[in-house]
Amino acid sequence: MTESSLKVAKTGADLYVGTAGWSYDDWKGTVYPEDAPKKFRGLRYLAEECAFNTVELNNTFYRPPKPGYCYAWLKDVKGRGDFRFTAKLWQRFTHERGKAWEASEVSQFREGIGPLVDAGKLGALLVQFPWSFRFNEQSKAWVGDVVEEFADLPLVVEVRSKGWLQDEAVRFIQGLGVSFCNIDQPAFKGNVSLTAHGFGPVGYLRMHGRNYEKWFAKDAGRDERYDYLYSPDELQEIRKAVEEISGKTEQTYVIANNHYRGQAPANALQLMAALTGEDAPAPQPLAGHYDLGAGGD
Repeated sequence: MTESSLKVAKTGADLYVGTAGWSYDDWKGTVYPEDAPKKFRGLRYLAEECAFNTVELNNTFYRPPKPGYCYAWLKDVKGRGDFRFTAKLWQRFTHERGKAWEASEVSQFREGIGPLVDAGKLGALLVQFPWSFRFNEQSKAWVGDVVEEFADLPLVVEVRSKGWLQDEAVRFIQGLGVSFCNIDQPAFKGNVSLTAHGFGPVGYLRMHGRNYEKWFAKDAGRDERYDYLYSPDELQEIRKAVEEISGKTEQTYVIANNHYRGQAPANALQLMAALTGEDAPAPQPLAGHYDLGAGGD
């Protein structure tokens, strides 16, 4: 497998930096050119103009992708031999837990992402559980079954409630042979806080932003909840966590999910520069909207 062209300067580990998704209407004129042509490909733009070497597929959470979509995405990044996709596991396996899944549903999802797996371009499969998913024996059994079903893939487990940070819970996840998804989110009492666990196939960290006001607000939509721009000091916190994670793994993925108004790619570029010690590309119009100086010391 081709190594990443990005390296964490402090540890020498392979680094993959990108955003959660790329199809956002509010990115037009903020991330993407205002006058982009009709057949403009956002993924290609991120890979070529922003030099991101990964992207997290969000649509695979809502339904298994059609293989044709994966072939199109592979075509978009064909000029980047180091590019890797990460994908969310279909919510049928994480959120719809009222009854056991069927073998046909497993086959459907596997067939959908098959082109990425066959091409060696699936860097991680994110098994994302909701905040309401608490650490208990029933939950442990469900996680174990999911892991057993997809054990041949590079799995990363994301949990959001604080009970999963106790030593017993972390040891349980580690014992499954999978990776732990470190997340940065508003630090409410019951939330998982920023961690730096590094074990399993890869290191992984997701930046959700710190919008305390809207995070649990019932009237808040997706854009409001993730409307957040990390400050330079906050990016230093993230950088230090990533460096710690990368010291324990050969590959580390950093995904910016604070997508609204292009804040995710802006912060991702800042963090990329801080971690690698090299200037990150600053394409227009993004550079015109944000100060893309590195979030380092």
